[in-house]
Amino acid sequence: MRSDIEIAHSAKLLPIREIAAKLGIPEEQYEQYGRYKAKLTEDYLKSIQDRKDGRLILVTAINPTPAGEGKTTISIGMADAFNRLGKKVMLALREPSLGPCFGVKGGAAGGGYAQLVPMEELNLHFTGDFHAITSANNLLAAMIDNHLNHGNQLGIDPTRIVWKRCMDMNDRALRNIVVGLGGKGNGPVREDRFVITAASEIMAILCLSEDLEDLKRRIDSIVIGYNYDGEPVRAKELGATGAMASLLVTALQPNLMQTIEHTPALVHGGPFANIAHGCNSIRATRTALKMADYCITEAGFGADLGAEKFLDIKCRIAGLKPDATVIVASIQALKYNGGVAKADLKQENLEALKKGIVNLGKHIENMQKFGVPTVVALNSFVTDTEAEAQIVEDYCRDLGCEFAKATVWADGGAGGEELAKKVLKTLETKESKYHPIYELDLPLADKIRTIAKEVYGAGSVSFGAGVEKQLRTLEEQGFGNLPVCIAKTQYSLSDDQKKLGRPDGFEMSVREVYVSAGAGFVVALTGTIIPMPGLPKEPAALRIDVDQDGVISGLF
Repeated sequence: MRSDIEIAHSAKLLPIREIAAKLGIPEEQYEQYGRYKAKLTEDYLKSIQDRKDGRLILVTAINPTPAGEGKTTISIGMADAFNRLGKKVMLALREPSLGPCFGVKGGAAGGGYAQLVPMEELNLHFTGDFHAITSANNLLAAMIDNHLNHGNQLGIDPTRIVWKRCMDMNDRALRNIVVGLGGKGNGPVREDRFVITAASEIMAILCLSEDLEDLKRRIDSIVIGYNYDGEPVRAKELGATGAMASLLVTALQPNLMQTIEHTPALVHGGPFANIAHGCNSIRATRTALKMADYCITEAGFGADLGAEKFLDIKCRIAGLKPDATVIVASIQALKYNGGVAKADLKQENLEALKKGIVNLGKHIENMQKFGVPTVVALNSFVTDTEAEAQIVEDYCRDLGCEFAKATVWADGGAGGEELAKKVLKTLETKESKYHPIYELDLPLADKIRTIAKEVYGAGSVSFGAGVEKQLRTLEEQGFGNLPVCIAKTQYSLSDDQKKLGRPDGFEMSVREVYVSAGAGFVVALTGTIIPMPGLPKEPAALRIDVDQDGVISGLF
């Protein structure tokens, strides 16, 4: 069996100008990054604003497991299937972070014959968007410490600086650091922290900005810390906005790529869904809706994280209305939720499947609570048995949910045609009645409780020492009407990653809340979730190499 990167290397790519020509994009309205990538210009984005929107399809999944679910693979394969059925379709996906690529995943461009290509360029430096975001973030951090060093005219309390440095790599050693060591010339000594770039507020701002003017407004609004009177200090007061925007102006342009089967894709932005809002940029999604009759997009991790944030944060901010949702599941992942060890997942086990399938059931129910018609995509493996597949199909139908198998990893778009037809039928026969799950005028604590109880299945929420005071302070400062972005483990519906299946009635613990005023939401940290991941004992980096001809290997 060939690896993902071997399949990608054997693909016959079209020059990106040919993809652009098929879409009717004039050459002067995109900027090439090599032969197979391009950025769309502002002129092009403005030229299509009056076009009618296509239909919006969100792809999400059950909670991730070591067995894999294949959400991005299904998204790409389904788009290829739409293409094969003669439908005008665009993908709108996130950019991979280097952290997972060198840590656990070894790549995030889909898999098998349902991939974005060139996959190694996408997985590594791509068009430099992540680097621009990292630089803008750290420019603001440098300007904060420079301001402290040169008199601190704003009266910033060094013990209450909340802006964090970032880098696009898993590095647990940087979670808590001390800066300013070595003498007075190095600035005041203070505690600081790093987050991974995908979890930074600048990443969220880029993905939620409508244009450059909105980007600058959001940067202005960033709360970098508090002064000695306890009042918030913003990036605007440091004069940082113009320089930061200059680093981000090119990164703000969506990136055009293609699948192995030459389906066009806009790949832009990459916030994590466990510690950030987990969706590609508003600009890319809106542009894809204008460029095609169908836009297929995804939200990170399970529906409890990425889909909830897509529906409660992104859609609300952007005025989007999803027409259908696809929930990706695999029999192996469901058996894992039923207590089967990873080594035994390829063996038929109907009882474990019935026990673990409740995880899928909760995600189906959640999407129904948002009023969005849902289709379950079973990412099929050769080890799946007919009896196991029948259990999943019957379960979905009992919940009033459409079901389809997909073999896109092995068969590309051809393996997604059954799924594509089911989604098209759903679009034709079921009306989306999308609505957020909470109202913005609720107190912040009640918004957190609503998500915890309605989406996760919690029985109660406990707020750690000082958290209730933090919530009151944020509301007094005018942030009470913002949506909430909950940072939670992706491996469980609860805030305890060991609770698989469908835990119910548990207590969810919130240990800290803070505002991302530029992004436009309040973040709640739960359980033991950490904004700077660490590398595993045997990171994927150990398997990645490049030969003398520049050919990269080891990316999955």
